[in-house]
Amino acid sequence: MQIPPGKKVYFSSDNHLGAPTQELSKPREKKFVQWLDEVKEDAAAIFLLGDLFDFWFEYKHVVPKGFVRVLGKLAEIRDSGIPIYFFVGNHDLWMNSYFEDELNIPVFHQPKEFIFNNKTFLIGHGDGLGPGDKGYKRMKKVFTNPFSKWLYRWFHPDLGVPLAQHLSVKNKLISGDDDAKFLGEENEWLVQYAKRKLESKHYDYFVFGHRHLPMSIEVGKDSTYHNLGDWINYYTYGVFNGNTFELKEY
Repeated sequence: MQIPPGKKVYFSSDNHLGAPTQELSKPREKKFVQWLDEVKEDAAAIFLLGDLFDFWFEYKHVVPKGFVRVLGKLAEIRDSGIPIYFFVGNHDLWMNSYFEDELNIPVFHQPKEFIFNNKTFLIGHGDGLGPGDKGYKRMKKVFTNPFSKWLYRWFHPDLGVPLAQHLSVKNKLISGDDDAKFLGEENEWLVQYAKRKLESKHYDYFVFGHRHLPMSIEVGKDSTYHNLGDWINYYTYGVFNGNTFELKEY
């Protein structure tokens, strides 16, 4: 994709809308909608890198209540012709076709390569990548198992959604609260993941979420890993202006 002069590509991650409650997250949702309203003016594309919601599950005919402001704004932006790409995170990994069917927003479950103005990006949420995070990796296998999803669908939404929301906030493996501090470059699993990927192919930028910490770390010659932070404590996002990538605070 060639970025036209004056246009930019925007990246955001880890809004966790609905946490700790729907009511308490509404100010953050309104702030994010305001940001979307501003960036749409010069956006060539918008990337949402997962955990937009603190919990999301698509029953056959039901999706979780709420989030009408952000869903409406995404629909408006997409209808205007601006591409939006969504990568599922560990909190919304049960997303299926709702975004694609209702909003015309493609949904990705694995990291994906994009090229903007001859700069190569590897983009994803970041959960379960790299050499560590073994407890979560085991849990993810259970959560993504088709049989587990089939069983969960038999819970009535009035039971299943509150249960999942409680676990999403309280379970440290899911919430990520244990990881919201810098572990040192050698212990940052996504840094190690990026370095291993560079052994087989060059990427100019690795852009991920999941860690809830804004950071930019050089991982190789002319290659940088960026973590987008979150919209809970930092309100940070990424911008590629066609030449360079930077993290900004809203």
